[in-house]
Amino acid sequence: MLSSLHKDHLNITRLLDLLKQKLAAIRAEQPISYFLVRDVIDYLREVSDTYHHPKEDLIYDYYLKYRVVEGDVANRLHEEHLNLLEAGTELKEMVEMILMDAVIPLDQFTAKLERFVALQEAHMNYEEGVLFPHLRDSLTEDDWRHLEQVWQNRAIGDPLFGAEVSQHFQALAKRLSLPFSVN
Repeated sequence: MLSSLHKDHLNITRLLDLLKQKLAAIRAEQPISYFLVRDVIDYLREVSDTYHHPKEDLIYDYYLKYRVVEGDVANRLHEEHLNLLEAGTELKEMVEMILMDAVIPLDQFTAKLERFVALQEAHMNYEEGVLFPHLRDSLTEDDWRHLEQVWQNRAIGDPLFGAEVSQHFQALAKRLSLPFSVN
């Protein structure tokens, strides 16, 4: 399960790199595709909030239930997921306003985009550097088997990096040079 979460993080990193490219283009006063930015945010919200984070939460909640945990560690993951959801919602709303030709100060947009990227990266760095190694060391093979069984009932396909790219994300897949079939 951790390897699939790590793979998700690698995919998310590719998308965050794309958002950083858009930030650099804005700073260089070059035009960008806000539709593409919206698609990245949509993907991160759809997959992270409905698949990736719930999978992490399942593992982490199990860990907290059956292991002794002290201090602020117990709430950190859930708080970060809520912060990411809030930052993504704010950014999505701002992009939608821009796409409807609302006048949004560019510095406000770039600040929200920078914050979103920074929160995502800090969150993944914490998980990869602290949380995942700790879970790997703390949970037994039986624990992982149990978690896999529970997760099997919830699994969904990835609409961008999975076997088939959903129609909504085909432009993004093309930008990332991902192979896809029209479905």
